[in-house]
Amino acid sequence: MKTETPEQLKELVKEKYGQIALQSKNFNESSCCGATGCGTIDYSIMADDYTKLEGYVADADLGLGCGLPTEFAKIKEGDTVVDLGSGAGNDAFVARSISGEKGKVIGIDFTEKMVEKARTNAEKLGYNNVEFRTGDIENMPLASGIADVVVSNCVLNLVPNKKQAFAETFRILKKGGHFSVSDIVLVGDLPEGLQKSAEMYAGCVAGAIQKEEYLNIIQEAGFSGIQLQKEKPITLPKEILSEYLSVDQIAEFKSGKRGIFSITVYGEKPMNCCAPGCCD
Repeated sequence: MKTETPEQLKELVKEKYGQIALQSKNFNESSCCGATGCGTIDYSIMADDYTKLEGYVADADLGLGCGLPTEFAKIKEGDTVVDLGSGAGNDAFVARSISGEKGKVIGIDFTEKMVEKARTNAEKLGYNNVEFRTGDIENMPLASGIADVVVSNCVLNLVPNKKQAFAETFRILKKGGHFSVSDIVLVGDLPEGLQKSAEMYAGCVAGAIQKEEYLNIIQEAGFSGIQLQKEKPITLPKEILSEYLSVDQIAEFKSGKRGIFSITVYGEKPMNCCAPGCCD
């Protein structure tokens, strides 16, 4: 299998998620993050249920997340919240229900069709303090120190340069601000075939890195108070595991010693620091 360049990966994600923007939640949940051609993976094993959260908007829920970062994000009334990879606006609208009329929510997504869908949803709801911008998470169209809180749901694993993405997250946060991000990570070495198979590649596991490396990137970006708020294993169908793993390896995979996990991570931008993006 050939190795794509970062730009090729971005174009692939943009193309796939442009298709997803035009599909229903039910279709997306049955087709692995909405990407066609990987229907053997039940996407519902990734997703958490948003329907009971205040601010939930069914038209904005495309079934693409792997956690509930807004539930853990410690958003307060009046906060400015930035949602990275905002899709059709699902997390942004939940965040808005907490930050309220005095707050502001900005969603960033580099798929134009997603931004259009999110703007349509916001217009239907009459929200004048929620906006959606087309932009790259590695180079956000935002001023430094603008956000009290940053959230993201199963998006940063799709970003080729995660160091730059977290550096940008650090930059846009106010001193004392924080983030809560849900994402997909790996634990232990997985056979290349399992990790890179077409089924995996087309879905939410694309771009996932080792959990330890993921947490190190966050720490190196300058964040403090880093904590795992939630962690759950992703259970893959037996027919996929058996294609790449022995019986003993499958048992180890299911024991949690190695495998694919959904995590929700929290981190703070220190009040007193002089790292890049901190003294702007």
